[in-house]
Amino acid sequence: MEVSGRSHEHVGGRYDPAVIFITAKFRVLPEHADDWVGITREFTEATRAEPGNLWFDWSRSLDDPTEHVLVEAFRDGDAGAAHVQSDHFTRAIATLPAYLVDTPRIVSQTVDQDDWSELGEMRVAPT
Repeated sequence: MEVSGRSHEHVGGRYDPAVIFITAKFRVLPEHADDWVGITREFTEATRAEPGNLWFDWSRSLDDPTEHVLVEAFRDGDAGAAHVQSDHFTRAIATLPAYLVDTPRIVSQTVDQDDWSELGEMRVAPT
């Protein structure tokens, strides 16, 4: 199966859709909050170019303008390991903390799907 142009491994002759799904909250110093997208641009682009990355998306909190939320996914544990061993990750962990109020908070889980599912409760009827 292919997602975002990337093939997934088959386990025991069957497709295994389990991926590493991560959400992290970054509280950015107020003087840098408006520039966070630019500050993280190189890291974001390099991560999105990794063969095992499925998505790497930033959002900004509606309630706290200094909070940026990262939603990312990697095809498997090996892809996640390659990410944290990459040069761009090493640079990010060396430079990005200087822009932060405190240590980012994270939720990291393996999930049994490899793409976003429809939110059935809000299904949009075809026109």
